[in-house]
Amino acid sequence: MRRDVFQAIADPTRRDIINLVANNSLNLNAVAEQFEISRPAISRHIKILTECGLIIIRQEGRERFCDANLNALAEVSHWVAPYRRFWTKKFDALENFLGREQATTTNIKSPKKSKRK
Repeated sequence: MRRDVFQAIADPTRRDIINLVANNSLNLNAVAEQFEISRPAISRHIKILTECGLIIIRQEGRERFCDANLNALAEVSHWVAPYRRFWTKKFDALENFLGREQATTTNIKSPKKSKRK
């Protein structure tokens, strides 16, 4: 079964594994030691991540190391981009509205003092 990147990042354990190996190459035992679930469960998660292209298994002697392939997350970034633009516009509009409201409230609370002659 061919899995996609979205299936891989849907599970919090898999996201944690990606974060764990994003900066450091770790052997399978070192990855498994970071979690309170069984080694076979971690192996299944790593298999899914490998099938999706997010993790590359590298053999060094008898050890197998996990390396992250974060380029595979580009598909997620492309999918999220329109929503990011949408929410950026909404938050910018909210910021402008709140700025106008604050200016209006400030002007009402502190009226200008008139000068007496």
